[in-house]
Amino acid sequence: MSSAEEETIKLSLEKYDPNGMHKVYDKWANIAKDAYDSDLEPVDFKNIDHVVFSGMGGSGTIGDLFSSVLSKTNIYSTVVKGYELPNTIDENTLVVLTSVSGNTIETLTALESSINNGCKTIAFSSGGKMESFCSKNNIAFRKIPEIHSPRASFPSYVYSILKTLNSIIPIKKQEITESLEQLELTSKEISSENLSDTNPSLNLANWITGIPIIYYPWGLRAAAIRFKNSLQENAKTHAIIEDVIESSHNGIVSWERPSESVPIMIEGVDDHIKTKERLIILRHYFEENNIIYKEVFSKDGSILSKLVCLIYQLDFTSIYNAILSGFDPSPVDSINFIKNKLL
Repeated sequence: MSSAEEETIKLSLEKYDPNGMHKVYDKWANIAKDAYDSDLEPVDFKNIDHVVFSGMGGSGTIGDLFSSVLSKTNIYSTVVKGYELPNTIDENTLVVLTSVSGNTIETLTALESSINNGCKTIAFSSGGKMESFCSKNNIAFRKIPEIHSPRASFPSYVYSILKTLNSIIPIKKQEITESLEQLELTSKEISSENLSDTNPSLNLANWITGIPIIYYPWGLRAAAIRFKNSLQENAKTHAIIEDVIESSHNGIVSWERPSESVPIMIEGVDDHIKTKERLIILRHYFEENNIIYKEVFSKDGSILSKLVCLIYQLDFTSIYNAILSGFDPSPVDSINFIKNKLL
């Protein structure tokens, strides 16, 4: 990429991102570290055999991430993106509710349900109705400021929850420190300070033209969901996700018909051996059928490091894709339209 091209992208960032979303993302590693080093008081809940994460949109991604992390342990977890909690909740269930705005109607409904069913409960938000409800009902609450938008606030909330629920989410401090270090290294590669050919987020954003179909192994599902959501919110484009194993039984057939879709494969450096085999076969299929594809590989390290760094890299891809397409990544007018119609 020439210096003139880099300058053009820099000017586009200033023109199409007047609210500075990319500047917030440039600071994600520092935001995460500050959150984990904060003076938030931990909460120790006893006799927990089920953790439910409730949240929508950017807040919902937090539940996806922690559910993936807990899948590597013997703690049963559920992610709720809607109004109703599962019927299996009881006094040994911890319900973790996240609404950055504090006014998400689905999550507020789940909060009331958690209390009515006698569950142990903790809520995280920047204020709003959630803070008021928790204050009136003596519910554990942690106030985390919103940084630009709910989706951009992701690292602050993830590491604040890690700090607050360190007795429930069994992640070693060494793994958390490792993830913070990996975030810092990733930032140097993908931030707007590096608009060269060595920026993997920018390269992928440049490549995406049609509708991305995102293939993922089960363990990295949270990153795939988040990438889809970020492309939709930031780049204002359709996106589809496919479990790489399940798609071998259905979705792969779609490629028999000419398509403007573009396949992207998210891969872990230490995926299950049969998953790696399936990805190799999928590559061969694309190559034999002259279908151009891209691969995105996770970092080394724990599942926490893999997921937060993948989410960081792919979020930045969606921001760059928005800018390159002439869209401001910040506004979400369609979401506001729906919220304004809700009773």
